[in-house]
Amino acid sequence: MLDALGYPFFQRALLAGLLVSLLSGLLSPFVVQRRLSFLGDGLAHAAFAGVALGLFLRGEPLWFALPFTFLVAMAITLVKEKTELSEDTAIGVFFALSVALGAVFLSKARGYVGDAMGYLFGSLLAVGPADLWAMVLLLFLALFLLPLWGPLAYATFDRELALSDRVPVVLHDYLLSGFLAVSLVLAVKVVGIILVAAFLVIPGAAARLLSRTFAGLTLLSLLLASFSTLLGLFLSFLLDWPSGASIVLLQAALFGLAFVKTVFSVRK
Repeated sequence: MLDALGYPFFQRALLAGLLVSLLSGLLSPFVVQRRLSFLGDGLAHAAFAGVALGLFLRGEPLWFALPFTFLVAMAITLVKEKTELSEDTAIGVFFALSVALGAVFLSKARGYVGDAMGYLFGSLLAVGPADLWAMVLLLFLALFLLPLWGPLAYATFDRELALSDRVPVVLHDYLLSGFLAVSLVLAVKVVGIILVAAFLVIPGAAARLLSRTFAGLTLLSLLLASFSTLLGLFLSFLLDWPSGASIVLLQAALFGLAFVKTVFSVRK
């Protein structure tokens, strides 16, 4: 297993996986507590449309996926805030739009359809130096936004009370949606478009079963995301599996263990 560390591509994948797991582990509790799991799916399909556009235009797919997914996240939040439509309805509209656009762009990206497989399922070979720098930049930006963790948690558990206390809840909604979008796109090369939404849900869901406080939930989510990502990447290298599938299977196994522990704890 340690032989894998001698390969530069695996070193990059490992570092990228660690950076992405820190971001997803931090965001996953908000996704779970705010019931935003469907938003992850919607943004993943927006990323698919952006990647397909990049392949069609012969550019770097993720640099097209980033602004496209970010704009979709902002549009979903705008529709939710400015109309009486539910967030699920807004997500459903942009979900369908993104899939339709992605299908059109991919059908026109002749000769590049094979490249899409790495983006769909994740690939250890796909992570480059530019991707690492983008992840590091986002992680540093997340550190500057750590003071917002308290207000975000407050609004997560009691939105109406937070509004009455003049917490800028709507602004925080936009910031959280934007961070989810960017984090999701940066995780695509490691996890893949199809499974990246699970990356934002399962760590927080497993941690929710084991923790009674939001701080404990966040810490446990970070640990579970990091552990499953690092071990999943090693399994991907050893078994020649898609990296995203390896990571998510491990996360699902951890969720299963957390569920079993919870059931037996309740019976006692």
